Amino acid sequence: MHVTPENAVYLFAIGAGSGIAGAILGTGGGVFLIPVLVLVFGLPMHLAVGTSILCVIATSSAVASVNVERGTANMRLGMTLEIGTSLGAISGGLLAAWMSAPFLETVFAVVLLPTAALMWRGRTESAQGSGVPAPEAESTGVLGAKFNDPQLGCEVIYRVQRLWAGFGISFIAGIMSGLLGIGGGVFKVPALVLFCGVPIRAAAATSNFMIGVTAAASAFLYFGRGEVQPLITATVVLGVLAGSAIGSNVNRFVGGRILERTFALLLLAVALEMLIRVVRS
Repeated sequence: MHVTPENAVYLFAIGAGSGIAGAILGTGGGVFLIPVLVLVFGLPMHLAVGTSILCVIATSSAVASVNVERGTANMRLGMTLEIGTSLGAISGGLLAAWMSAPFLETVFAVVLLPTAALMWRGRTESAQGSGVPAPEAESTGVLGAKFNDPQLGCEVIYRVQRLWAGFGISFIAGIMSGLLGIGGGVFKVPALVLFCGVPIRAAAATSNFMIGVTAAASAFLYFGRGEVQPLITATVVLGVLAGSAIGSNVNRFVGGRILERTFALLLLAVALEMLIRVVRS
């Protein structure tokens, strides 16, 4: 595939849309970007994954500093879990070299199905009660934190629970990131909410803080194998940077319920389309 003035506009727009979605949901945007690159632009799966990994780094770079400044990103928790995620990302990046494109597409589609189910159920609903300070829980503990939530109109205080579960799922998320280029946020955000008791807004911000480091851990493997096309990647990354800046501002005021269900339906449709593509090939 060659970049032309015509398709450059579409690549930029797709990157912008992925950046907005990734910034709001804390996923990195790869779950939306890769299917479009493969199904619409016909980019080989390995090249699409390499492009996505670079875009995940861009998303994290654009959003993380804003979330850290606002206090929603939990840096201590993020760097603790990043140990497992980085090890998983390197493992996934090495495994990808031994897998065929149809197999990777199948794995990607299968991963999207439970992701869509989790988003449809509503991570926000699961986290509504979590993180709201109770009189007996004023201390954040070692890895907990507090932040001002403009939607709730109050300060939210939370403790981190079941760190072992978050660490284990972060390792799995790292493998999926290195293998599929999806950033791993689709696993980390639900895990932080459902298992570790982190509020949805803090979970998404912490995930965005982590995914850049996770992607960087495996990016050099894709560079070394020649699976990153500079012109395509640069065009998409510019769109991602613009979209991430928009998404990081919108994220402060979006409740997320309608958005999560919309994306859940989109992910389900993409998963089915990719499975059909593999069966027909």
